[in-house]
Amino acid sequence: MDEQIAARYPVGQRLRILDVGMGQGTQALRLARAGHTITGLESDPGMLKVAREALATEPAGIRERVRLIEGDGRETGVHFLPGSFDVVLCHGVLMYVEEPDAMLAGLARMLAPGGLLSLLVRNADALAMRPGLAGDWSGALAAFESDAYSPKPSAPVEGGLPGRPGPQARADRLETLTATLAGIAAPLQAWYGVRVFTDNVPNGEGLPAAEELERLLAAEDRAGRTEPYRRVAALLHLCGVRG
Repeated sequence: MDEQIAARYPVGQRLRILDVGMGQGTQALRLARAGHTITGLESDPGMLKVAREALATEPAGIRERVRLIEGDGRETGVHFLPGSFDVVLCHGVLMYVEEPDAMLAGLARMLAPGGLLSLLVRNADALAMRPGLAGDWSGALAAFESDAYSPKPSAPVEGGLPGRPGPQARADRLETLTATLAGIAAPLQAWYGVRVFTDNVPNGEGLPAAEELERLLAAEDRAGRTEPYRRVAALLHLCGVRG
């Protein structure tokens, strides 16, 4: 996100950012600390409560830049006028939406001309990787024939709430989303693989030592930009730009 924002906007410009399905608000708060004006939209009251509690601990200058709303990403037109935002985030949400094309069209309408639409989705072309690397051959074979998957059980978050649930979710294909983004006038400009090497790390496992973590992140960053590694990443980060 930092890379894409820096490539498209002058340094220091305060952007209007909408975070759809913001969860605990981790990304929203990080961007608010960077000086941007954030609107967070979340349909889960429990997640929204955690986000509000986290926001309450921030300095006043950051709190005044953040607005949190309980609402569904499929109904952005109810809450906002078209062209209201410079950046729209939809990270880890699309896999739970049965009809994603309509939602994506609505998100694109929220963007000002030249605005950035950032999507993080499960990669349907790599669904066999997790079970295959775990030695679950039946699961790997089944994954070749399906775009559905069961997310790993979530580690608890602050307050005892689980992470974003989802007993069954849908993965998306790069080719399909590329066509969809072109059709809603926000064509794909860049994409990355996310979690190429670390998708099988158990939830709740502690971080490695600082030097090892630095090497891990460098390897993931390199793989996420490099063919053919990025094509087998667990997740895809797609960036479209509103025409």
